[in-house]
Amino acid sequence: MSTLELAAFAAFALVTLGFSAGVVLSKHAWHAALSLGGALLSVAVHYVMLEAAFVAAMQVLVYVGGVLVLLAFAVMLTDDAGDEENEEVVA
Repeated sequence: MSTLELAAFAAFALVTLGFSAGVVLSKHAWHAALSLGGALLSVAVHYVMLEAAFVAAMQVLVYVGGVLVLLAFAVMLTDDAGDEENEEVVA
């Protein structure tokens, strides 16, 4: 493994860890979902670096394209109970 490949692997490992920390530490579900998408795309880059192009393509198509879109719809369609600004007071 050359020095350039090692540096690229380390950089994407840090990107993956950063996005994964964003998933866990985010207070908003939408921000966590976007961080999850970044983490999954970053894992796909690791697969490309390992010369597993098919696995990388399946990672992007199945997880980012399917699971993350389903999660995005779930976040958008559920009511946020902690949001007091949008609630109307009925007297």
